[in-house]
Amino acid sequence: MNLPEADIKSLLDAAATGDQRAWSSIVDKYSGLVWTVARSFRLGSADAADIHQATWLRLVEQLGRIRDPERLGAWLATTARREALALLRRAGHDLPASDLLSLDRHDASQPELDDDMLQRERDKFLWAAVGQLPMNCQRLLRLMVLDPPPSYHEISAALEIPIGSIGPTRSRCLDQLRQKVTV
Repeated sequence: MNLPEADIKSLLDAAATGDQRAWSSIVDKYSGLVWTVARSFRLGSADAADIHQATWLRLVEQLGRIRDPERLGAWLATTARREALALLRRAGHDLPASDLLSLDRHDASQPELDDDMLQRERDKFLWAAVGQLPMNCQRLLRLMVLDPPPSYHEISAALEIPIGSIGPTRSRCLDQLRQKVTV
């Protein structure tokens, strides 16, 4: 859902005046990006949720001051990254890996189809391989699988890398991932 700059600006303006539907539209569009940036720091679920909430709070505080509406996603990604880094500095985190990959939890009392089980196993194997990649690759690949995918400006802001290096880095990361899953 790529909204034109004018639409994003009108949503921001409406949200600044208290329009709940406009705010909900903004949150719906960018929530996945903010959440992924927060989770890319290997925080536990509670800390990632705090980062998610703090990022939206920062937007509420800055609603009337966003100068480039077309870069709202990049602003949110940068804000989420800064919030995560601040939390890590404050808490002296060791970056827990136990909560890194939140695979779908299922109700054990419900029978499952073999296809579902196979897909979960494949996904678990793939995400375990992603977890063996360098951190920059892990963070980039997590952003790249969002639906809808973030723009290169948003990825650049989230990861603090130049836009021109996103494609080549993605290619190298996917090559490394292919090597891990074909071993």
